[in-house]
Amino acid sequence: MSTKLHVTLTTTLALVEQFHLTLSSPSGNPASTGLSGRDALPLLSASSTALKSQVTKLSLLAITSPFTSSAVGSVLSNLNGSVLPSFVTAALLITPTDHTKAFQAEALSLTKTGLNELSSLVKEVQLIAERNDEVQDHMEKKGIELSQNEKDLVTVATGRVWGACDALIDLASNGVVGFIIRRVEEWRDLVRDAVEEIDEWNPDEEGDEFFDELLSDDGKQSVGKGSEGESAEDSSDSEDNAVLYELKRTSIRLLKPVVQIYPAIITNRLKKVPEFSPSLANQLESLMRNLHRIPEQVDEVAGALYEADLERSIRYLKRTKDCAVEAVKLVVLPWVEQNVTNSQQNAEDKFTNWSKTWLKVMDEVSKPLDDTKEAKLQ
Repeated sequence: MSTKLHVTLTTTLALVEQFHLTLSSPSGNPASTGLSGRDALPLLSASSTALKSQVTKLSLLAITSPFTSSAVGSVLSNLNGSVLPSFVTAALLITPTDHTKAFQAEALSLTKTGLNELSSLVKEVQLIAERNDEVQDHMEKKGIELSQNEKDLVTVATGRVWGACDALIDLASNGVVGFIIRRVEEWRDLVRDAVEEIDEWNPDEEGDEFFDELLSDDGKQSVGKGSEGESAEDSSDSEDNAVLYELKRTSIRLLKPVVQIYPAIITNRLKKVPEFSPSLANQLESLMRNLHRIPEQVDEVAGALYEADLERSIRYLKRTKDCAVEAVKLVVLPWVEQNVTNSQQNAEDKFTNWSKTWLKVMDEVSKPLDDTKEAKLQ
């Protein structure tokens, strides 16, 4: 390997490592570049496209015989001098203030993935360069001929860099609002699936008589238990199941309106954001936080129901309701009216009127929760 190529390869790997560290603790102050948050997404798309193009050239040069050090070095120099700095700068320009914390986290994660995969590819190229030098020194001047397996290692590593670049290009293309819509759709599907599972669940099917018998003196009646004892136990089980059935019914009545808020907010609010601006970041952040918590809480409701833990189930149902109500209240008014101090009546639209009805429904369907808890404690 020529000294120049060795230095260039080493520089690339060092830069990737340094940039990765920088992205792991971003200062949020890329002012020295002369760019602003508005430049972040166009730069992210352009630099990701450029990185994809350069690694394509690099992989082709690496697997095509003869291995040409000068050509490989030229591609790496372009990466070091402009592509990688632009790639990382774009990610650093994305801030919670201008783009929301969730969007920033996604961009940083994908950018670091791209750097990791690029490092793997460059290391493969470094190994090929070293082997090529050995062959030229001891055997043939034309260098090595790679096996298919060796070529596959390079192309797979290249494909992984492409994957990260494509994801970043897609992220930049959809923008903050598009990213949020996609996340909200994912959470909607999770909530919908969980509610369907609860709806199909039957408390009577939870017991297993075979294991019950094994745990009670080889299938014989436990000491002190007679037909009266069994009758009392059956009666108690029947009452417990009745309470579970009622709580399941109440849960479904509460959770079905919760599922409705996802498509309603997507259609009437998120798809109608006139243009994303930093002034909307905090509001969208709060909206995402509440909508994100709901799937986790519904899973807790389901788990508590399956375990016949009424108190925990009721606790998480109430938390689910609180998050859903907060999410709806955050976007009651149209975006153009969010910061207007005029009368609310002038700002109302179809979703505003729908939300009033929805809030009343939620109040009604949540009332039985306290009654169910009291019935269990009696």
